[in-house]
Amino acid sequence: MNLELLESFGQNYPEEFDGSLDCVSLAITCAFNKRGTLLAVGCNDGRIVIWDFLTRGIAKVITAHMHPVCSLSWSRGGHRLLSACTDNNCCIWDVLSGECENRFRFPTPILKAQFHPRNDKMFLVCPLRHAAVLVDVEGKHSIVPLDDEADLAIVASFDRRGQCVYTGNSKGKISVFSCPDLELKASFRVAASATAVKSIEFARRGDCFLVNTADRVIRIYNTSDIFASGKDAEIDPKHKLQDLVNKTMWKKCCFSGDGEYVCAGSARQHALYIWEKGFGNLVKILHGTKGELLLDVAWHPVRPIIASISSGVVSVWAQNQVENWSAFAPDFKELDENVEYEERESEFDLSDEDRSVKSGPTKEDEDLEVDVTCVEPVGAFCSSDEEMDEAKILQFLPIAPEVEDPEEGPQLPPPPPPEAAATKRSYDIHLEGSITDEPHPLLLNKSGKEKQGPNKKMKRFG
Repeated sequence: MNLELLESFGQNYPEEFDGSLDCVSLAITCAFNKRGTLLAVGCNDGRIVIWDFLTRGIAKVITAHMHPVCSLSWSRGGHRLLSACTDNNCCIWDVLSGECENRFRFPTPILKAQFHPRNDKMFLVCPLRHAAVLVDVEGKHSIVPLDDEADLAIVASFDRRGQCVYTGNSKGKISVFSCPDLELKASFRVAASATAVKSIEFARRGDCFLVNTADRVIRIYNTSDIFASGKDAEIDPKHKLQDLVNKTMWKKCCFSGDGEYVCAGSARQHALYIWEKGFGNLVKILHGTKGELLLDVAWHPVRPIIASISSGVVSVWAQNQVENWSAFAPDFKELDENVEYEERESEFDLSDEDRSVKSGPTKEDEDLEVDVTCVEPVGAFCSSDEEMDEAKILQFLPIAPEVEDPEEGPQLPPPPPPEAAATKRSYDIHLEGSITDEPHPLLLNKSGKEKQGPNKKMKRFG
């Protein structure tokens, strides 16, 4: 794929609906890999469906959990996939084999699980009503410190390089901790009045991040301003993004692949709002089917494509590709019907023998050396600091051909016995003071029948 030829000279954001991906079961969450060639979709029956996004076909189905998958995260190289389930389990999967490498059992529901951006042996977990937890694949874990011990509504995220962990609480306090020693580096409040932080998202390129809060405002900050201000500072955001007309509450927010646009999904309907980050102006609103509720939004890492989930189906939004054949050459003409063309005698000859007068010296072709062995990195794939070896990144999954009559063909050797099952390791993560009997928010009935009453006591672990 030549990304330079796919670059549009105008806007670099999707404009219209471009089809849907049906996973048979109901989709809940989705995530692109680093290159955007694979899309992982978590379903309500516990399966993880991996789509080949170039062919729009299913490349692999992993029977991962027995309950709905609530969070997905790819490793940097794309060989591992981290999944979180509503049964309080976190699993690391080998994408090629589909086998589970590690399983982590938590005493409380998991709201989010995120791989470290540069280290696939470490990940971040946001449990329900508990401080964020930093876990490594050996089962060791450390608790991210709290700003207020009584405030347990915590959201957390790694920064772009994984050097720091950003946490936000229900009072609008953002704290920045170094990783992995978890020392407080900076802190600030997003607003003068206490407003709960719902999510923190970082741009793939650049040093910007956004904070989605309960006051229906998306605030964009720069990481350099955060560290320059220190602890307990008052920082004004670069931009404030909101729907001034409808006062929309935002379900999920994300940056574009180049970090120039911000996309936010409405919590009340299937609608995607796209702002330009540089000026903070609204450039596009994408409307889905009326009456549907949005569950998740993911922007393609290198293309102006958005994947959104509503009613269990993944919707794809892209640009309208218009064929313009006249752009190939200045003298190119589009014909409505066939025209007879008379070829000149020497039109395709290397040298014109019929030419009577030679005008100046003839230009002879010069031999140019073309390097066909060195592969230059594509700018859209590269990070600002270092980059992985191309051979170590998993971009596509091999698919075995379907044979109708296998008895007629040559006999294939039996597959080797699975060795990954023997190396699967399970760990119990003990969290002191965690709530063990509260169901996951995905499992709660919106009518309130399953919600716990005010007089019901919470059982605490530890």
